[in-house]
Amino acid sequence: MSIPILNYSLSTQNQRVNGFETYPGDEQPTIYTTDNLPTANGMDEIIWAAYRQVFSEHQTLKSNAEYFLESQLRFNQIKIKDLIKGLLLSDSFRKLNYDVNNNYRFAEMCVQRVLGRDIYNEREKYAFAVIIGSKGLESFIDLLLDSEEYTENFGDSIVPYQRRRIIAQRSRGETPFNLKTPRTAQAFINKAVMPQLNWAGPVRKFRPQEQSPKAGDPALFLSMVNDVAT
Repeated sequence: MSIPILNYSLSTQNQRVNGFETYPGDEQPTIYTTDNLPTANGMDEIIWAAYRQVFSEHQTLKSNAEYFLESQLRFNQIKIKDLIKGLLLSDSFRKLNYDVNNNYRFAEMCVQRVLGRDIYNEREKYAFAVIIGSKGLESFIDLLLDSEEYTENFGDSIVPYQRRRIIAQRSRGETPFNLKTPRTAQAFINKAVMPQLNWAGPVRKFRPQEQSPKAGDPALFLSMVNDVAT
């Protein structure tokens, strides 16, 4: 029996910050969509925007490209929503983001990348972390992409983008969601280095020259020779 998702209130410390839709300005994001039948160059920009949103600029590399998904999108065989899901479930995204973080950090990052906002509160983060732990990564991704919030804001044909202003973030020196590097959590750093033996008991130093020689030790013969010579 799977664990049901926790209930959480829709509140956040930045709830007073107006969204782009209220007061458009210089920070108004570019909407990348396939609704207006983009040209070849326009499709390239859409695909780049999808990689940038999911992987961030730091991880948008040729080695992380999913050419099969790109080809399907170009020939209208899949929607942008399907491309986003494919990138989120790709081996590259899993290796660079899921495997190096705990469920709490990964859930927070996916909410930012997929829903275009920060988590409402710690309880929402815990709720999503439980879904990841009990139902797995794919179920968690489906929960975000099939949510009413995602459907209302992005639908099937719009690349997700940050929906809230970053004025409050800039005052703290922070950056937009898709420009943040998902650094390896401290709990997982030891996995990348050689294993170390941690001894919980007292540490005792041993110096061979301070040990008393036992019977049969060659050191005893040296003292015998000195006695005879005397």
